[in-house]
Amino acid sequence: MLSKSRSFLQKVWGSSRLLQTSATQCSDSLFVHRDTPEDNPNIPFEFTPENKKRIEAIMSIYPEGHKRAAMIPLLDLAQRQQGWLPISAMHKVAEVLGLPNMRVYEVATFYTMFLRKPTGKYHIQVCTTTPCWLRGSDDVLNACKKKLNIGVGEMTKDKLFTISEVECLGACVNAPMMAVNDDYYEDLSVKDTEEILEDLKNGRKPAAGPRSGRYASEPNGKLTSLTEEPKGPGFGIQAGL
Repeated sequence: MLSKSRSFLQKVWGSSRLLQTSATQCSDSLFVHRDTPEDNPNIPFEFTPENKKRIEAIMSIYPEGHKRAAMIPLLDLAQRQQGWLPISAMHKVAEVLGLPNMRVYEVATFYTMFLRKPTGKYHIQVCTTTPCWLRGSDDVLNACKKKLNIGVGEMTKDKLFTISEVECLGACVNAPMMAVNDDYYEDLSVKDTEEILEDLKNGRKPAAGPRSGRYASEPNGKLTSLTEEPKGPGFGIQAGL
């Protein structure tokens, strides 16, 4: 009986393991650390005097006993200073917060906003979630790869650009879109994408926002509602009231 049960479990687990997969196989993010010449604990990291003042301001927001809640803002500050998030910067954040390094590792490897390997000056994030995909995000991503001659997760030799393929960045109404550092570029065509990259390559900063002529997320074309001046206070209320 026991041998039959063992045989049954081996069949079940064996077939299940064949179906298992890992998200890390399909991602350009780094989930584990391996020492490299540019990323190892022996490379010192220290916040600049200006950022030390910012740390004091950030920490003052949180009450005593809850300072660890400042971890994400401090990791973001370290990444903005360095351009990415090396392990020595993570150790510095742990030191500031008085936490074990592992607590910082857990957060830094969970959120894709933290870049765990050297990243170009311009981080190109192309959204390929369903709304953007339906509107041509594959063409935008391919234009980036062709223009920069690199693949997803790679950095150009001049260290100017890195391409990432990301999930929803919250600009679905203006799909397709991509983010360059903190700026959103929306309603993109292949031509728009190439122009933006060319401007950045030549030291020019293209205007952020929709490229279709829209100001924000209003409909393309004429308004279909709210087409007249709003009525004044009390409009439609019975005179007796």
